[in-house]
Amino acid sequence: MSKQSIFGRISTLIRANVNSLIDQAEDPEKMLDQLVRDYTNNIAEAESAIAETIGQLRLLERDTAEDKKEASDWGSKALAASRKGDELRGSGDAAGADKFDNLAKIALQRQVQTENEIKAIEPQIQQQQVVVDKLKDGLNGMKVKLDQLKSKRNELVARSKVADAQNKVYDAVKSVDVLDPTSELGRFEEKVRRQEALSAGKQELSASSLDAQFESLEDIGELTEVEARLAALKSGGSAGSLEA
Repeated sequence: MSKQSIFGRISTLIRANVNSLIDQAEDPEKMLDQLVRDYTNNIAEAESAIAETIGQLRLLERDTAEDKKEASDWGSKALAASRKGDELRGSGDAAGADKFDNLAKIALQRQVQTENEIKAIEPQIQQQQVVVDKLKDGLNGMKVKLDQLKSKRNELVARSKVADAQNKVYDAVKSVDVLDPTSELGRFEEKVRRQEALSAGKQELSASSLDAQFESLEDIGELTEVEARLAALKSGGSAGSLEA
């Protein structure tokens, strides 16, 4: 994966508006689960690519450090050869002195060449370090976004379950609402009320019938008294009340 594609992937994921994605999803819970999986997979890919980039940078730094040591070694060799040439020249050995002076020049040429290579590579190292730092920041941003996504997912799932449970309770309460005249309990209550009214009516009718019977008995009693007094009159008695 190239550095550019890593930057593009990180930039896209960090700019993703989780709330907007959820609003557009038919099943928010499944959408969140898929987003979590996508973020997790992309983070793993980004970590692998960044690790490779960091490895290349460290290798470049190690090579540069070795080049610097090599340049320093060539400088030491040039100095040693130059001193040996001076020593030989001082002792009158011009040919030997020239030989070591030439060796010193070769060593210095190697030193200059190595230093030029170092100068050419150092800007690349600095640029690569900037890239690595940006990649690390982007990766950290992805991890923060993943934590937010997981938190949002857990919150919404919990809220959804609570809302679903509440709706089931409300539906259950509504289905047994005794005040609802269309419910089964409402109709049964109405039936009981009609039965109670019928019983009350029969009781009232029965009471009226008993009263009539007692009144008829009282009427019979009065007729019997009248007949007794009439018989007393006919036998020569008075019309007053009879004494026992």
